[in-house]
Amino acid sequence: MQMGNKSEKIILGIDPGTNVMGYGVLRIVGRKAEMLSMGVIDLRKMSDPYLRLGHIYERVTGVIDAYLPDELAIEAPFFGKNVQSMLKLGRAQGVAIAAAICRDIPIHEYAPLKIKMAITGQGQASKAQVADMLQRLLRLDQGEMPKFMDATDALAAAYCHFLQQSNPATTARHYNSWKDFVAKNQNVVRVMQQPKREG
Repeated sequence: MQMGNKSEKIILGIDPGTNVMGYGVLRIVGRKAEMLSMGVIDLRKMSDPYLRLGHIYERVTGVIDAYLPDELAIEAPFFGKNVQSMLKLGRAQGVAIAAAICRDIPIHEYAPLKIKMAITGQGQASKAQVADMLQRLLRLDQGEMPKFMDATDALAAAYCHFLQQSNPATTARHYNSWKDFVAKNQNVVRVMQQPKREG
């Protein structure tokens, strides 16, 4: 998009979650960023895991259609000890990615530590510290700050990608299609494949 002599870009940030998924939308004009929206997709009342995935797809698609982002910045799942939790989180992230790919939106994936470093300068920063720094950077009123910090985490992913534009040294993973995502995530794809039953 063009606005006068300055280029305009919309970045959607997603913080994947199986109970609460955050999203944040930034408008970039030149070298300035402003928040358009942030919020959460609340999945806590849905007990069926597959219905949750369907709801994620519908809501993320709805946000995409409302704001028409040029790019998606999504937080990469961190590797924990609980394999089941990781699998659920990976599925949620994959569904959000699929929604963006179906709208031909390029994907940029950032590790949580990279996002925290980009926003606060500390890889071990708390959610509250990230939210506080974003409030200052984007000059947000206290009334604009959300109840759930999943929303500010999502906005942080978008802001991290905005900073990446002027500092390409930041590590990010890019996906231009579903085939590209599968090719770059063979280990994740193998984990998600179900073993064959012996008959």
